[in-house]
Amino acid sequence: MTKGPVIAIDGPAGAGKSTIARLLAKELDLVYVDTGAMYRALTLKALEEGRDFTDEGDMAGLLECTKVEFRPGLAGQAEIWLDGREVSQDIRSPSVNRWVSQVAMHPAVRRQMARLQREIALKGGVVLDGRDIGTYVAPEADVKFFLTADFAERVRRRHKELNEKGFDLSLEEVSSEMAQRDQIDSGRALAPLRQAPGAVLVDTTNLGVEEVLHLVLARSREALSHVV
Repeated sequence: MTKGPVIAIDGPAGAGKSTIARLLAKELDLVYVDTGAMYRALTLKALEEGRDFTDEGDMAGLLECTKVEFRPGLAGQAEIWLDGREVSQDIRSPSVNRWVSQVAMHPAVRRQMARLQREIALKGGVVLDGRDIGTYVAPEADVKFFLTADFAERVRRRHKELNEKGFDLSLEEVSSEMAQRDQIDSGRALAPLRQAPGAVLVDTTNLGVEEVLHLVLARSREALSHVV
């Protein structure tokens, strides 16, 4: 049996990659894998246990005794489970936003996470979104996209998202947090945020969700039509 395709979608926070990846997976009847949620779950556990985010050995050791699962939820939404409990909303909190890039920058953590993510990708039939999928986790993906947007627009989107979830943060606070995350993600030693060779660049600044989805869906179908 031929395994299904692998689609990689990378980009910075607020570019819309998670929304588009989820919708694209639904359109193509593939499994959506939010790799960022895996780092977020580990960050949540570190917060709850009062761990030192700057200690690479501690973070890698914590990951070794951490179980993160994706389970089917309502309306086709995947639920994120951490050590047997559902944490889909908890991992989207401002405190997790603030520290996730610090946790994810450690090479030992990224190597372990990438191994887990590659095991998922090797099964095929998936859309993976993150920051290093096309460059590090699955460089041989059948289709690769890099979604981006102007910084101000990304801040506006994240601010709106957080406020809709009940987190009362100012635009200035969100802007500062996002600038820090961008710097860490782009400057880390292992698998920094980059546009992968061959990835389709999509600037979502002035595009609605349906417009972006139409574009990536068309490019995906075109590319996959040539995959044997």
